[in-house]
Amino acid sequence: MSRMTAMTAMPRKSRALRLASFLASTAAALSLSACISFGPEPPESLLTLTSEAVAPVGDGAAITSDNAIAIYEPFAPARLDVTRVPVQIDDSSIAYVPEAIWVEKPARLFRRVLAETIRAEGVRAVMDEDDTGLAATTILRGSLVDFGYDVPTGSVVVRYDAILTNGENTPRRRRFESIVPGVAPEANPVGVALNRAANDVARQVADWAR
Repeated sequence: MSRMTAMTAMPRKSRALRLASFLASTAAALSLSACISFGPEPPESLLTLTSEAVAPVGDGAAITSDNAIAIYEPFAPARLDVTRVPVQIDDSSIAYVPEAIWVEKPARLFRRVLAETIRAEGVRAVMDEDDTGLAATTILRGSLVDFGYDVPTGSVVVRYDAILTNGENTPRRRRFESIVPGVAPEANPVGVALNRAANDVARQVADWAR
C-alpha cells in the first residue's frame, strides 16, 4: 500500500468508527427514554362546572351598597381541596373516581357558578375578586362540605354551608344540599351529575341571598 493510500484509508476508518459509536449511543438513549416516565399520562378530558344561568349581555344595574354582594371562595376540607372527585366508600374510607380530574379545584369552580347564578337574577351586583376599589356590605362565605360520589346510594352529593352577613343584621346561616341518584361511578356521568347538583345548590343560595 502506498503512503497516499494509507493516509486516505485511515480517515475513512475513523469516520466509520465515529458513526458506529454515534448510532450505538443514540440507540441506548432511545431505549433509556422508553423506560423513564416523567409523570402519569394526562387524562383524555378534564371536568369543569358550567352555570346553567347566564347573566344578560349589556350594562347591569348600578352598583350600590344596598345591592352589592361579595362572594368568597368556599373553604374546602382536605379531601375536596384537590382536583380529584372523592368517592365515599363507607363511613371511614375514601377513594377517588378513576380518570375524573377537575380543571381547577372544585371550590373555585363552584364559586364561579354561584356568582353567575346570583348575577343572572339581576337583583344583586356581584363583586368579582378584582373589584378591589369597591366595597360590598353584604358578604357570602361558606364551606363546601360535600362534593363527590357516594357509593352506598349510588349518588353524587353537593352540600354547602353558607353564611350571609350585611354589616347590620345578625349573620344568617344555612345548609344547602342537592343529591342526584342513579349515577354510574365513572368520570363522565359523575361530572355531569355534579354540574347539575352544583347548579341546583347555586339556585337555592341565590333565592336565599336576595
